[in-house]
Amino acid sequence: MNRFFFALVAIAFGGAAYQEFLRAPGSAGESPMQLLTNGMVEAANGSVTLSIGMVGVMALFLGLMKVAEAGGLLTLLARLIRPLMVRLFPDVPADHPAMGAMILNLSANALGLGNAATPFGVRAMKELDRLNPTPGTATNAMALFLAINTSSVTLVPTSVIALRASAGSADPAAILSTTLFATFFSTSVAILAAKSLQRFFPAGHSTQAPERDASEEIPAPEAPAMEGGYPLWVSATALVMLAGLIPVTILYGRLISPWVLPGLMTGMLAFGFFRGVRVYEVFVEGAREGFEVGVRIIPYLVAILTAVGMLKASGALGQFTALVGPWTASVGLPADALTMAILRPLSGSGAQGYLASLIQNPAIGPDGYLGMLTSTLQGSSETTFYILAVYYGAIRIQQVRHTLAAALIGDLAGVAAAVFICSRLYGGSAP
Repeated sequence: MNRFFFALVAIAFGGAAYQEFLRAPGSAGESPMQLLTNGMVEAANGSVTLSIGMVGVMALFLGLMKVAEAGGLLTLLARLIRPLMVRLFPDVPADHPAMGAMILNLSANALGLGNAATPFGVRAMKELDRLNPTPGTATNAMALFLAINTSSVTLVPTSVIALRASAGSADPAAILSTTLFATFFSTSVAILAAKSLQRFFPAGHSTQAPERDASEEIPAPEAPAMEGGYPLWVSATALVMLAGLIPVTILYGRLISPWVLPGLMTGMLAFGFFRGVRVYEVFVEGAREGFEVGVRIIPYLVAILTAVGMLKASGALGQFTALVGPWTASVGLPADALTMAILRPLSGSGAQGYLASLIQNPAIGPDGYLGMLTSTLQGSSETTFYILAVYYGAIRIQQVRHTLAAALIGDLAGVAAAVFICSRLYGGSAP
């Protein structure tokens, strides 16, 4: 992220400086450097305004998620997908702690609980490493877990909905259907890629990393005990029903979407209430955490939005999009969306900042084709390189084998699926 942030600023400065040197003395209008300065200040101010606008929506959603989590929704989802997981990961014993941690991680990701998902993911990797016959080298189970993690099915892309709401979207939850479609497709492709590629990347010999101090351990919560999964037919039925939601949301998405947010709030509160949760107190506790998160991200958004604003003001980004845009636009991926697709696996905060700058632009907005496509790309993909760095770094894995290839293939499939569904629903130019 350090290199990425510095590169954006350096490219912007270099592009503006180059144009400044080429500018004829006495030319009318503001100089490139003055435009760059104005872009910096406007982006910094706009990022704070955007963050404040997100605080309320973030507090609302994290409050609802806290109620659902307290009611045991996370554990119910974990039990639901357990029979499928034991078949996907035949090398991991069904009763091993790694299985429970992986299930809870993926369930938390599906609900958009990023803060809960990461600690469970780190715990899963540590437990998987206990089964690793070649320490320092990724196992097939590790590679598959991370490929699924970077492309996992998303039911509620909370942060993107909040961002769209703060940008004045008439229907912030409209991306639920497009995100579900894209992530279902990307996850399926990522699983197939990981299973297919593992035979071409043998584990080889151990590259055992040096022993670590206890102080280096990354804290992670213990996975709550589960009594086992539901019968396979129940999990298979749930999977079929989930897949069945895709054509339903495509055909009736515009009719359903106005009901989503009110229904989501009522449904989660009802779930918690009938599970004995003190919904008001728990909601307030979660909302307080959401408020803190909203305030905490202000410096990050200031950094990224300022760098992106500089890049746009310098003209460097415009030159890049002008060069590549005609090629990608012909398949429904405008140059701005291409930039988003490239940025998303590299930097979550960078992609979020770039999305914010796009949908805050009155000429684009959150509800047009480009706004919907970039929102879907943000909601249906993950920061692949960051996840690999954090999860493998936690257990000192040096040889990642086919993990990155499988994850990037899943990312590419997600981009293609997002273009396809958004072009059909929102009038893009894809064939």
